[in-house]
Amino acid sequence: MRGMTEPAYPAARLVAPRIHAQVAERLAKARDQGLSALASLPDIATIEALVDAAFWASLRREEGFVPRISLAFVSPNETLYPLLFERPLALDPGALTRVAPAVERAGIHLGVWGAPGSLSVWGTTRTIPAGGFVLEVSAPGLLVVKQHRGQQTGKFVNVAILEGDTIKVVESRAASLDYPAILRSFLADSPATNTSSANVLVQLAVSMRAHRRGGVLLVVPPGTNAWHESVVQPISYALSPSFAEVAFLSRENPVDEERRRVWQEALERSVDAVAGLTAVDGATVMTADYELLAFGAKIARRKTWPQVDRVTMSEPIEGAVPTVVDAAYLGGTRHLAAAQFTHDQRDSVAFVASQDGRFTIFAWSSHEATVHAHRVETRLL
Repeated sequence: MRGMTEPAYPAARLVAPRIHAQVAERLAKARDQGLSALASLPDIATIEALVDAAFWASLRREEGFVPRISLAFVSPNETLYPLLFERPLALDPGALTRVAPAVERAGIHLGVWGAPGSLSVWGTTRTIPAGGFVLEVSAPGLLVVKQHRGQQTGKFVNVAILEGDTIKVVESRAASLDYPAILRSFLADSPATNTSSANVLVQLAVSMRAHRRGGVLLVVPPGTNAWHESVVQPISYALSPSFAEVAFLSRENPVDEERRRVWQEALERSVDAVAGLTAVDGATVMTADYELLAFGAKIARRKTWPQVDRVTMSEPIEGAVPTVVDAAYLGGTRHLAAAQFTHDQRDSVAFVASQDGRFTIFAWSSHEATVHAHRVETRLL
């Protein structure tokens, strides 16, 4: 139910059927994979109502603060230790804004349940069943629709991003396209193990975006120094020996629940430490098995290699078509340098975080015979 002063949010009606199809498809895949206790599928009208209420709540303020809330379509019976309100709240922008300060910490969701037209907020929960629908208010006018992967770690996959009248529905089949293996694992929708390359790389990418200073991470093959030919020597902050904490932790896989929690926290701290180095001017260099080699490295064109002149750009969202652009179109020097590096070092990948939150992964495409720039911030919000 909307407040009396807000009109309908047009994007809600437009996007609801597409979100419903994506969520239903992932639930069906999870069912086929043998996952049990799956979440309920919200119908199109319910999704529209959730998006509408969240959008108008995002534009309000509570004592000067922007509300940051997470709405989960889930019954109290589908959660562990639900916090139940004696009187459920109406799904109303005003009510959502008022309760926002109590649920702004990560991992706390407002539980929403009921039939279309009678949806209400029954309380809060920290647990979501596999395949559960979640809608996050990230910033004024910026909503992120997510779906629970079904892992104990509570990871989610992004389904759609709405920002004002801009709608981006994430392409669920992106990982099956002609991408390098490291990128396919990064984009995969299927649950990844905690030690998979997807998990560590996504954590690095999220942490790089978080410091908001911009940065470059070069992922190079282990056991070779060929990448030295594409950076200025000497390197300001070369490491000897390499820093191997992330590599060491990524190989562990504790079974005991308490040891697993401690291990996961240690891995996250180590990843944050490495990601923090990318804020230093220059590029951070890490092997594909996560050994840190250097930071502050200045990228230079490989001797006798041509300057990169064109790049294929794409984004893993529905309806997006890859386009070939002049390298100068990339904009900042970080992006141009990353494109040159992956042009010259074709078995390497470059991660580039922009200060404005954009995130691009550069990789050589043998099929296209060009550097391919993959815009992936829709996966990281």
